[in-house]
Amino acid sequence: MGSAKFIVSGGGTGGHIFPALSIADGLRKRFPDCEILFVGAEGKMEMEKVPAAGYNIVGLPVAGFHRGELWRNLAFLPKLISSMLRAKKVVKDFQPDVVIGVGGYASGPVLKVAESLGIPTVLQEQNSFAGVTNKILGKKADKICVAYDKMDRFFPAGKIVYTGNPIRQGLEAVTPKTSEAKNFFDDSSDQPVILIVGGSLGARVLNQSVLANLDLIRQSPVTVIWQTGKYYYKDIRIALNNDPVSNIRLMEFIPRMDLAYSLADLVISRAGAGTISELCAVGAPSILVPSPNVSEDHQTFNAMSLVEKEAAVLIKDSDAIKELIPKAIQLLEDRQQCLKLSENIKKLATPNATKDIVDVIATLLNKGS
Repeated sequence: MGSAKFIVSGGGTGGHIFPALSIADGLRKRFPDCEILFVGAEGKMEMEKVPAAGYNIVGLPVAGFHRGELWRNLAFLPKLISSMLRAKKVVKDFQPDVVIGVGGYASGPVLKVAESLGIPTVLQEQNSFAGVTNKILGKKADKICVAYDKMDRFFPAGKIVYTGNPIRQGLEAVTPKTSEAKNFFDDSSDQPVILIVGGSLGARVLNQSVLANLDLIRQSPVTVIWQTGKYYYKDIRIALNNDPVSNIRLMEFIPRMDLAYSLADLVISRAGAGTISELCAVGAPSILVPSPNVSEDHQTFNAMSLVEKEAAVLIKDSDAIKELIPKAIQLLEDRQQCLKLSENIKKLATPNATKDIVDVIATLLNKGS
């Protein structure tokens, strides 16, 4: 057999792309002369992030199915058919030994084609509640790598391997309160730090929650590092110019999350699977506000799996504007509770996730040949 060939498919959000890139890096480390091709969805984030990381990517015209607004699905079927045809051509031309799906629009057509051609497939399900596409693909996939227990509700038990989710490089060993982090965020105080992150695009309700509580933040002995996301940054910067709060560090996007986690005494975020895996890795006390705008409400399931283990606090999206910031400040004052949350979430970390997923893929290498 010549050098191994892998297709990694999926994307749509950072939550799918970061694990996909970690897996690709892990494959390259294990099989230095392997060939890796990514397949993503046209116009989505992966078309920019994957080439920036040094990998080739092909885009499919696939789009998601809108359950709420059915009129938006007029283009769904033609795009799906066109994506299936293109996926078939890509898979046949590239001739991969194993195809890995990480979730997101593009993974459906590619894995379906691979399964129909008898090429071994691996699913990486990041969430505690499996999406529709992965549930369908799971019936024929060879192995399914999961990050939560009780996943046999969705997949055949014999195919499941508990690996955890890969995290971004650089977050495996974060040192608390480094001088580099303090300089980066211009924080010379010894006050506790609240880190607020709503994903790369931002989360409206998290931003509204801060804006509604500027006076409380101003009066509290805390520093707030606030990533607004690119959709909201301009308006929020204008609002803060008109009503300055000296203990807020405002950023559109935080390029160095390792430094942000280094300073954070408490993290407020959505409950995407990738973010949760990072919070476990760095042992951060957290308040999670699950997004209501995701399929099958999977972020609530993700958050609840931590809450049940006393490893995080959950505040509903609908309660956030009123309750989130007061709760965060109150929690920071309760050192014991913060310590307990930190110890419990740290127990859930899976530092070997990438290596374990690569191990699973390696076992299938000879199966299809």
